[in-house]
Amino acid sequence: QLQLVESGGGLVQPGGSLRLSCAASGFTLDGYAIGWFRQAPGEEREGVSCISTSDGSPYYGYSVKGRFTISRDNAKNTVYLQMNSLKPADTAVYYCAAGVYCSNYVCYDTTSWGQGTQVTVSS
Repeated sequence: QLQLVESGGGLVQPGGSLRLSCAASGFTLDGYAIGWFRQAPGEEREGVSCISTSDGSPYYGYSVKGRFTISRDNAKNTVYLQMNSLKPADTAVYYCAAGVYCSNYVCYDTTSWGQGTQVTVSS
């Protein structure tokens, strides 16, 4: 089985932090570009961040740049998204996906998706 599982979402106050995890089974994440996406109610899914497979270069959307950090731990076969200074606009279901390459902050040619984890930023 090829599976990704997101975790770490929850309810947080504006200005707070969360760390999302994307754990893989059935394949090795270091052979893939990994992207984080999010989808808010009534909105289209948007790319948030992507980390390349070749040199591990991170890419971020404008709305999260400077606040979010993507990283990978190959030993744990897990990719993380550290989210700081969270805003209500960050409220969404967050998904990770394994793909072939990063086109800026969007991961393309995705082959695996997780089920998502809810992030709610509210005062």
